[in-house]
Amino acid sequence: METVKLMRELITNFEQERNYLPKETGLRIIESTGENDSRGISAKCRDTKVEDLWSLTSFFGYSTQTFVLAVNLLDRFLAMMKVQPKHLACIGVSCLHIAAKAVEEECNVSSTNELIRIGQCKFTVSDLTRMEKIISEKLNFQLKAITALTFLRLYHGITRAHTSDLKETLNLDTLEVQLKACLCRIAFSKAKPSVLALSLLTQEIEAMQSVDMLEIAHHVQRHLKITDFELLHWKGLVAKCMSDYSSPECSKPNNKKLVWIVSRRTAQNLHTSYYSIPELPTIPEDCWDQSESEDSCEDMSSGEESLSSSLGSDAEGPYFPLNFLCQKPHNKYHHTS
Repeated sequence: METVKLMRELITNFEQERNYLPKETGLRIIESTGENDSRGISAKCRDTKVEDLWSLTSFFGYSTQTFVLAVNLLDRFLAMMKVQPKHLACIGVSCLHIAAKAVEEECNVSSTNELIRIGQCKFTVSDLTRMEKIISEKLNFQLKAITALTFLRLYHGITRAHTSDLKETLNLDTLEVQLKACLCRIAFSKAKPSVLALSLLTQEIEAMQSVDMLEIAHHVQRHLKITDFELLHWKGLVAKCMSDYSSPECSKPNNKKLVWIVSRRTAQNLHTSYYSIPELPTIPEDCWDQSESEDSCEDMSSGEESLSSSLGSDAEGPYFPLNFLCQKPHNKYHHTS
């Protein structure tokens, strides 16, 4: 009975996943934007911001579901709006806060004050609140989504239900960490969540050399009518990402809570600078000339003054590790055991 229920839930989510995909034309624009182009968000700029969200997720002890939803909201918003890099810090933190409120218990959701202070962000609570409203409206208040994590957990449940008598089991935590690593690359935002999750699952099963589990994965693939070509394509990209991720030269963030250690002087400076942040002007929302893109997107960068005039550009350096694959976390963080 459990398997039947899981399969029904799988089909329902499969039929609805397309409603929560970022616009592919918008993602292509991001991929084609140069790193030094101040008029739009580049792929590197987006990926760095997702890594920042992973660090914040770990710091506040949020779940994988919160992180994955935040990335989904971020990609959907960026794919429909033309955004300056200077806006991205506020947008990213707003997406994380929206996701946390949708997923976490209310008592575990950090305040906007804490998000801004710990993230060392150069905007105010009113800016964050205003940005959350903009994001919610542009996404038509569809603030819960069917993501690759949705399918990953369903696939894991189906596999476990069919192999309960086997000694070997799939580690869901490992699969979730692998998914988070993939989401730090914009290329995977173009994958259907069902296919990305199945790519991660089959790759892990093949590494375990479990014939029984592999047969279950193939059954799921046939049931969802996912082609071999599509699955092999994304498996190849996942394999490349995991190879980079597991490289001995690369250091990854631990998904345990991070503890922020600062000196008394730094703490005083942070406290003082937080209350000295000037009020920022209202964020303009003008239409993006469609001649710039085949997709209809909106512009958040117009006007003589905007939020971007007061925020630090991501090009100047993020507030958390630049690249979780190739750089160790900043020394003002340490992991708890």
